[in-house]
Amino acid sequence: MKISQITDVIEQFAPLRWQEPYDNAGLIVGRPGDEVHRALLAVDVTEEVLDEAVREGCDLIVTHHPIIFHALKRFNSADIVQRCVERAIRDGIALYACHTNLDSAPGGMSWRLAQMLGIGRLEVLQPAATDPNVGFGVVGELAEAVGTVEFMRRIQLVTGAQVIRHSDVATPAVRRVAVCTGAGASLTGDARRAGAELYVTSDLKYNDFMAPDKALTVADIGHFESEYCAIQLLFDILSKNLRTFAVRKSEGSRNPVNYLV
Repeated sequence: MKISQITDVIEQFAPLRWQEPYDNAGLIVGRPGDEVHRALLAVDVTEEVLDEAVREGCDLIVTHHPIIFHALKRFNSADIVQRCVERAIRDGIALYACHTNLDSAPGGMSWRLAQMLGIGRLEVLQPAATDPNVGFGVVGELAEAVGTVEFMRRIQLVTGAQVIRHSDVATPAVRRVAVCTGAGASLTGDARRAGAELYVTSDLKYNDFMAPDKALTVADIGHFESEYCAIQLLFDILSKNLRTFAVRKSEGSRNPVNYLV
C-alpha cells in the first residue's frame, strides 16, 4: 500500500492544517508514493522503536511526536535525532508524525484520555478561533462525584502513572474534570473558567501549582503517561479504515523519564 493511502486516512481524522505553527507533523522520512507493507505505532521514534520495526518487518513508523522539530544542518550521528533519521533512511523505514493536529482533532488525544477516565458530556476546553469543534483539551463530567484523591488513584491505574504531582486538594470530591494531554499549563485558566474542579495535564512548573483561587486542583500525570493513548487512538483510526493493512502497536515505546519513588 502506498504511504499516501495511509496518511490520507490519518489526515481525514486530523488534517495537517490543524497543527500548530511550531509543529512538524506529517511525512518526515519517505515519499508519498512509496510502497509500505506494515506500520508500527509509537509515541516517539527512538533507537529501540527502530529496532522493533526492523525485527517486526515494519517499513513505516507512525508516531505522535515528530522526530524532527528544528532544521538539521548536518547528519553525523552526533545525537539521537540524527542517528534515528539516518537509520530510517538507511533501512528504508518511512517516518510519519501526527502531533498537535491529533491533539486538537474532535475525538483526538484529550477526548480519548477523558473517555478512558470515565468523563462524559465532553466539550472542547480551548476551541480554535476558526472552528469551535476543534481545539485543545476537553472538559466534562463524571457520572457521579468521586473523591478527589480516589479519582487521582483511578488516573494512576488507567495511565500507569507512577507519580502524580498535584496542587493542594481544592475540593474533597470532583465531578467536573478538565483534561489536556501533553504540556497543558497554558489551559489552566480555561479549566477554571469552565468550572472544572480538577484539571489533569502534564509538564507543570512550580508556580503552576499555586492556583490563584481554591476551587481547582491541578494534577500533573506526566507527559508520556498522558499521551501513551496515542498508540491505541492511531491503531483504531487505521485498523477501522484500512482492514487489509497490517498495523502493530509498539511494545518498545517507553517513557524516557524514570522515577525514584
